[in-house]
Amino acid sequence: MPRAHITLDRQAVIAPVRRRTFGSFVEHLGRCVYTGLYEPGHPTANDDGFRMDVVELVKELGSTTIRYPGGNFVSGFRWEDSVGPREQRPVRRDLAWHALESNQVGLDEFAKWLKLTDSELMLAVNVATRGILPALDLLEYANHPSGTALSDLRVANGTPDPHDIRMWCLGNEMDGPWQTGFMTADDYGKIAARTAAAMKMADKDLELVVCGSSGSGMPTFGDWERTVLEHAYDHVDYVSCHAYYQEHDGDLGSFLASATDMDYFIDTVVATADHVGFKKRSDKKINISFDEWNVWYLKEHMESQKLDTEWRHAPRQLEDTYTVADAVVVGNLLMTLLKRSDRVTSASLAQLVNVIAPIMTEPGGAAWRQTTFYPFSITSRLASGEVIRPVVDAPTYQTGRHGEASVIDAVATVDEDRSAVFLVNRDLEEAAQITIDVRSLGSSRIAEAVTLADSDVYAKNTLAEQHRVSPAANTTAAIADGVLTIDLPPVSWTAIALR
Repeated sequence: MPRAHITLDRQAVIAPVRRRTFGSFVEHLGRCVYTGLYEPGHPTANDDGFRMDVVELVKELGSTTIRYPGGNFVSGFRWEDSVGPREQRPVRRDLAWHALESNQVGLDEFAKWLKLTDSELMLAVNVATRGILPALDLLEYANHPSGTALSDLRVANGTPDPHDIRMWCLGNEMDGPWQTGFMTADDYGKIAARTAAAMKMADKDLELVVCGSSGSGMPTFGDWERTVLEHAYDHVDYVSCHAYYQEHDGDLGSFLASATDMDYFIDTVVATADHVGFKKRSDKKINISFDEWNVWYLKEHMESQKLDTEWRHAPRQLEDTYTVADAVVVGNLLMTLLKRSDRVTSASLAQLVNVIAPIMTEPGGAAWRQTTFYPFSITSRLASGEVIRPVVDAPTYQTGRHGEASVIDAVATVDEDRSAVFLVNRDLEEAAQITIDVRSLGSSRIAEAVTLADSDVYAKNTLAEQHRVSPAANTTAAIADGVLTIDLPPVSWTAIALR
């Protein structure tokens, strides 16, 4: 059995645990909104048409900040379509996902849903096909108390209190040729800077996110961030990162090491942002909003995608069903985001319901947890206080895509009266015996130890078998004389809570 030793030092603080790290993403795509969040007539629907079975799962998931309404969708979106009397809202074509948008759920309705889940809204504005004035109009409608044309319109529409939205995204993936209205870095940097400056004239305390590269594999990656930030650095607070991972050609070992690529991505963007800051002689630091991340079987989607000439409402799109291995990777990616909490201060798991999501629903029927639900919900519940950097002494292995990777990965958080350790075993065949020096944490007992694993790493939760995969108590965990020992099954994710 492979062995690994981990040392935890309470003083090795990286940064506070950022609650916005546990954000998610709702886009008007597929069945995320319609028959996902919103389904009037469903047995659990409230008076506003929202599925309360989904609300309860979202609360259990522990998501904090929700990015909305896109995504690619936002680049063709006219926000005015989605407010006011529902019977007067126009049906529009969404070019991004080749679907019809009914606009029956808009800003005011979504804000009501957020209150049910105790979540914060991160709102995206369309800078691709619209521009500065519509963004200012949306800001006025959303945030101004009353006494102006658009704030009074919101009041007349039944929302007397302002939404007070703090985080705003300036478009989405503007480097991507798939994006309606995509731009060069120079063109986007200029419009983003002007839009940001205007929005901060209205409210200087807004937190604005400028678009970084839509992926580290883009040919302009790095240079895009540099050019955009040279224009917008003084006016924005975050640069976005997007990353999706999947198993390629049966190479499970590389897939399990996906977090090493995310770490490289973050390093590169931080270095680029700081380079621009140094050039500008600025004391300001640009943080990262990793506002799209997940496992997504994009290759299979692209290969199977056929242009559907029929325009439909809420078609089934991107409904990946996740495996145990996928859940281990998602848990590991979230561990990496925690480890980078010094600069990644906001993140959004993409997406929330039905579309590459931890929660699935059936129209008129059940809602259930995907395998990926569990590492996210448990980490959100247990992680608090400060993130500390572990020292991991473990075997390594060679991957085909990401070079050398540690068999064991770990991160820990510590609070006044509790701490938590999160672990991954990437070994494909063998369990690992772990010893963890926790003396510095002052922990004397194990409050909880759970592991997500299965003899079939491709096991899934489905409509027919909704509870096929779930975490189980790890009975090997023990603590004595300040040393915690635990065995980790192959291809597994584990969380330990200490008191």
